Amino acid sequence: MRPSQTDSPDASSAMRILIVDDDVELCELVGQYLKSQGFQIEAVHDGSLGVERSLSGMYSLIILDVMLPGIRGFEVLRRVRAKSAVPIIMLTAHGDDVDRIVGLEIGADDYLPKPFNPRELAARIHAVLRRTVGGPPTDTLAPVSILLDDIRLDTRARAARHKARDVELTSAEFELLALFFKSPGQVIPREDLVRGALGRDAEPSDRSLDVHISNLRKKLGTCPDGTERIRAIRNVGYVYVVSGAA
Repeated sequence: MRPSQTDSPDASSAMRILIVDDDVELCELVGQYLKSQGFQIEAVHDGSLGVERSLSGMYSLIILDVMLPGIRGFEVLRRVRAKSAVPIIMLTAHGDDVDRIVGLEIGADDYLPKPFNPRELAARIHAVLRRTVGGPPTDTLAPVSILLDDIRLDTRARAARHKARDVELTSAEFELLALFFKSPGQVIPREDLVRGALGRDAEPSDRSLDVHISNLRKKLGTCPDGTERIRAIRNVGYVYVVSGAA
């Protein structure tokens, strides 16, 4: 099956986005709108081809639906994440919090419930791209390499290391860690973390931040003294604990 494609007038310079969704009409409508925003759009309509195209290295971002024929969206996400850090926005059923949380836990950068306004999708895309392929360094005034305890953060390469081990981070996880490294030992409000790491305002009952932080905790492990690196401050936010300073 050949993927359907909508060419942008400046396709050579436009960022390429892949939509993986079996709703052909939705793909056409979303594709037309995103084309008007300057993106080059391609759409495929089953999970197997979605994996293949997502791993081609041709795209700046993937829009991935949970419900797909053949291979479900979560399995597509797992297979892509095993080999690629390409930014992925999941499309989930409206009100299905479980799907949203599972997608974020597997490694999605963000999600959007169906039905959605194409303008909202475009805003999410721009937010994700600003913190990945299209944006400047997180803090151009900060040192390139920052060491806290046994974690080293490279702000130019957007990379982290735990001792001698590379830590594979999603774009949101890297932005969160960068925010914590700028203010170690200080409580950062939830609203500031959501805005700084996800590029949007915090929404009531949105657990995206908590899932990203849970993933970050798992990847970083505990402090050298065995304490938790990232501590929740109830009804306020989170604090990155420097070993021996808590």
